Amino acid sequence: MNKSDLIDAMAADAGISKASAKLALDSLTSNVTNSLKSGDKVALVGWGTWSVSERAARTGRNPQTGKEIQIAAKNVVKFKAGAGLSDSVNN
Repeated sequence: MNKSDLIDAMAADAGISKASAKLALDSLTSNVTNSLKSGDKVALVGWGTWSVSERAARTGRNPQTGKEIQIAAKNVVKFKAGAGLSDSVNN
């Protein structure tokens, strides 16, 4: 499912226009992004939690040349599925 398919499904399920569903989805994604940028966790009970974790710098290897390279540290987004989501996927 891509973003367009999700907007169509949201509009059909909620009985709203596709434009309203797009605004709602865009609002969700921007608010989650802004919360993560500020270092907060975002938790939807029963569905899952997004958080930001710092990945340390490390040494890697270029597979074509075999030469060692330095990979910079960066922040990564993690998602941990909640019990409700896990149960619905496994049943």
